[in-house]
Amino acid sequence: MRTQFHKATSQTADWRRLLKTRNFGWLWSGQVISQIGDGLTRVALLFFVYDLTGSALKMTVIGVLQTIPPLLFGPFAGVYLDRLPKRATLIVIDLVRVGLLVLIPMLYAMGNLSLPFLYVIVFLISCFSMAYGPALSATVPLVAENNLLTPANALIQSSVTIGQLVGPAVSGMLIAVMGAQNVLYVNAGTFFFSALCKIPIALPPQNEQGRTSTKTVWHDLRAGFKFVFQDHQILLLLVIIASVCMLSSTGFIFMLPVIGERVLHVDSVELGWLWSALGAGLLLATLWLVLSEQTVLCRRLWVMAGAALIGGLAVLALIWTHSLLMAALLIAAIGGSSGLVTPIVSASLQEKTPKELLARIFGVFNTGTMGMAMVGMTLFGWAADRYDPSFALFAMAAVGVGTAVLISLMIPWCKRLDRSAPS
Repeated sequence: MRTQFHKATSQTADWRRLLKTRNFGWLWSGQVISQIGDGLTRVALLFFVYDLTGSALKMTVIGVLQTIPPLLFGPFAGVYLDRLPKRATLIVIDLVRVGLLVLIPMLYAMGNLSLPFLYVIVFLISCFSMAYGPALSATVPLVAENNLLTPANALIQSSVTIGQLVGPAVSGMLIAVMGAQNVLYVNAGTFFFSALCKIPIALPPQNEQGRTSTKTVWHDLRAGFKFVFQDHQILLLLVIIASVCMLSSTGFIFMLPVIGERVLHVDSVELGWLWSALGAGLLLATLWLVLSEQTVLCRRLWVMAGAALIGGLAVLALIWTHSLLMAALLIAAIGGSSGLVTPIVSASLQEKTPKELLARIFGVFNTGTMGMAMVGMTLFGWAADRYDPSFALFAMAAVGVGTAVLISLMIPWCKRLDRSAPS
């Protein structure tokens, strides 16, 4: 009992020590504010486009524009990001997003904002946001020790969760008070604050990699793919696992309004509670990771296998659930299971990858997971329309349980790869 108490106390001290360090503390603080701003924009931008056009289809184009850049440019962006100073890159990306976001309400107020130009601005914002993710993931191991990478990534994910919980609620109130387009000014302010938070961060000097040309870009891109697909297949294993997990979890998130209406038969207020339950489950999973001891890589796969199994069974149980409370508990379990995967995989990639290759590897990782997310949204949406939302839930559950089986079968392979991987 005393040993367990001391272990829990030590793990609590770990995440507190992380937040008290100047570098990680400032990085996390900026992330929390900017993620709340993202939550504001996610609602406000959709409201603004729908109010501007009156078309649901034109509104959904915003979501498509936000997913295209990671698929097309992710690996190439990683090549350039590996050559750039990380702190300066994060600051510049934040400031560019400030300028682009401010353009939307300014042009609208002047009567010069057309729908095609709005789409162009959203696409440009998405391009810089796409580059921000790998740059941030490459920065985390520069501000956190190797044995603290899992809680560090969990804390970074907690900023996303806080944004999901706070941003939409605040956005709704701000839209009513100041209009959807003016909420974008607030989001621009959060990105500006995020940029200011990165100024005190001091990172170790970066190795000089020479000038970038078309030839060197292709050479570096091939080097990144070779590192994953040939030299360190254990990283490929992690990318595959995360991508498959993303298939069902993202499909469920985007299908939740349909599931709420046609399977659970809830109204808009009750659907809001279910969204909150999803975020609460994600937050609890993040807190568990923050307080957990970082284990060896292959043992982490058991955690991901268990998470996939619990998530799959919870999705299956929703088909026969008639109680709002039970549905909220099951959806919290689904949110928690999805929240365990990304921090564990991110920490493992950071642990196994040389720092000069991190942005490239995370570019490949983000491309794979985003591709599978789009497949999941399309596949399960088609299944719900073609057959029935309950059938789509059954398919998601099958993917979740199948993913758990797949991960457990990969664990012996992981152990062999971990022993044979080049150092």
